[in-house]
Amino acid sequence: MLKSSRLSLVATAVGWMLSACAVGPDFKAPDAPKATSYAPSTSPASTGVADAQTLQVTQAIQAQWWAAFQSPALDALVQQAFQANPGIEGAWAALKQAQANVAAQQGYFFPTVQAGYSSSRTKLAANSNGSTPNGLNGQGLPNIYNFQSAQLTVGYVPDVLGGNRRQVESLVAQQASQRLQLEATYITLASNVVAAAIQEASTRAQIEATQALIADNESLTKILREQFKWGHVMRIDVANQEQALAQAKQMLPPLEKQLEQTRDLLRVLVGQTPDQDIAQTFTLADLRLPKELPVVLPSDLVKKRPDIRSAEEQLHVASAQIGVAIAARVPQFAINGAVGGGASSLAQMFNVPGQFFSFSGNVLQTLFDGGTLKARQTAAEQAFVQAQAQYKSTVLTAFQNVADTLHAIDADASAFKASADAAQAAKVIWEVTQAQEKLGYVNPQTLLAADIGYQQALMAQAQAQANRLGDSVALFQALGGGWDDSQLQAKAP
Repeated sequence: MLKSSRLSLVATAVGWMLSACAVGPDFKAPDAPKATSYAPSTSPASTGVADAQTLQVTQAIQAQWWAAFQSPALDALVQQAFQANPGIEGAWAALKQAQANVAAQQGYFFPTVQAGYSSSRTKLAANSNGSTPNGLNGQGLPNIYNFQSAQLTVGYVPDVLGGNRRQVESLVAQQASQRLQLEATYITLASNVVAAAIQEASTRAQIEATQALIADNESLTKILREQFKWGHVMRIDVANQEQALAQAKQMLPPLEKQLEQTRDLLRVLVGQTPDQDIAQTFTLADLRLPKELPVVLPSDLVKKRPDIRSAEEQLHVASAQIGVAIAARVPQFAINGAVGGGASSLAQMFNVPGQFFSFSGNVLQTLFDGGTLKARQTAAEQAFVQAQAQYKSTVLTAFQNVADTLHAIDADASAFKASADAAQAAKVIWEVTQAQEKLGYVNPQTLLAADIGYQQALMAQAQAQANRLGDSVALFQALGGGWDDSQLQAKAP
């Protein structure tokens, strides 16, 4: 009866240890923001419509959003960057490290089993314990001894109050955060590649217009110099035109530098050194402006943006660490056992006389530590408050990113329309002046001046067109890029 009661008591204790709640707060995800839009109702961005583009409210964003620019060369370059960029490799390694840390901590839920073996040979001093100088003791036995010992030890620290569970919870959240950072790495890399391609296309268009501008100014300068030679114009007229030519030439080197630096950037983004060129080149004619742009509600944005979700996981990490700190202040339990045998020879090691075992249970409670454990708990609680503030800041910054981009889409659409109208008007002026010059109504200088105005309008239009393409890239990135776990699994090395 007494034995049965003891077994029942042990079973009850084990059941309580396994079912006990973990100390510390249980994590609760932050509430979704109450914002319903990204701009006041009086803002132009609230209309959701821009010239040649429409904003579509959706809950799903295309994962390969760069395909909306309809450029096979751009698609191939993005995939090349995904495969070769060292930042991707490093982000995957960081995720694997986080996964290994979780697995390592989960190992503490199980007993630690170790096997040990030792062998020793000992010679006693001849004059000790009754030994005689001839190497024999008083009973005629040698004073050289062999001893073999082998044992199996088992140690177990039961997670009675959940300290290890909270530590695993913290590491799992850290792993989730690292996965989201990997997702953000892909999205950022794709955005950088597309933005660089747009920059290259814009710069090439500006270089082409600048070269035509220089050619027109050189022709005009040549004409004025000839006219000055015959006394038809004053020297100041020639000097003014020479200044205009020099200013046009001054515009070209910065654009050429920008083009080469942009190409360098693209080479590095795809994992190549600057001396290894890439096959793809880009012009504005190769890129199409997406006709439909997605936009998600603010309440859905917190589920889409990897930086917001990562900040939430970091908040989870901080919450779990409070439980870890509290668990360090409560009693710590440990169970240890050993079984083995020892003898002077290996064959006799596990005979009954040589067998041994031990079993012990320990409870340890810190009574005084100078306030260290209490201070660590306070630090963990304040780290949680800090993580809450960082989460709120991340959400606000994300909302600002989307709002700024929507405003930019509206404003740059208007700016592009104005630049396109200006370029069309300049083209008409050039065409009419060209016809007049053929009929003899105007001189070649007037035609060159009209062409100069047209080339300047084309430069402004190219910049405005690049801004619109860049705004689309910024919106896709601001909305989180449409990636999820399935996309990462497809990219896993």
